[in-house]
Amino acid sequence: MIKVSTAARIASAAAMLALGTAGALAAIPAGNAAHGAIVFHQCQVCHVVTAQNRVGPSLKGVVGRHSGMYPGYMYSTANKNSGIVWTEDKLFAYLENPRKYVPGTKMGFAGLKAPQDRADVIAYLKTNK
Repeated sequence: MIKVSTAARIASAAAMLALGTAGALAAIPAGNAAHGAIVFHQCQVCHVVTAQNRVGPSLKGVVGRHSGMYPGYMYSTANKNSGIVWTEDKLFAYLENPRKYVPGTKMGFAGLKAPQDRADVIAYLKTNK
């Protein structure tokens, strides 16, 4: 049996985590904002990119914003306390399955399964600051 030191295990785990994170970021395809606007139509049941809230909060300027912080919207405790800053990679993961990413969210949307659709919606959201 080969004995592996705790330090070696920690170094190995850190390297795998770093590779996994880099791989996750590299896996986000380049987004197409024009197609993202089309995909976003299904989001408009609850969200808009203007400065108003609907069933869901306004998504104007969402990229870079802290979760649960848009004025005038009654967020779930889960979103308010998540500590998430909506970076592109976090939005990419969230949009795949919102209820899995933030358990307890009020968002009932099942998610966008296609990676390109998620990337395109994020590209569209980035144009609405």
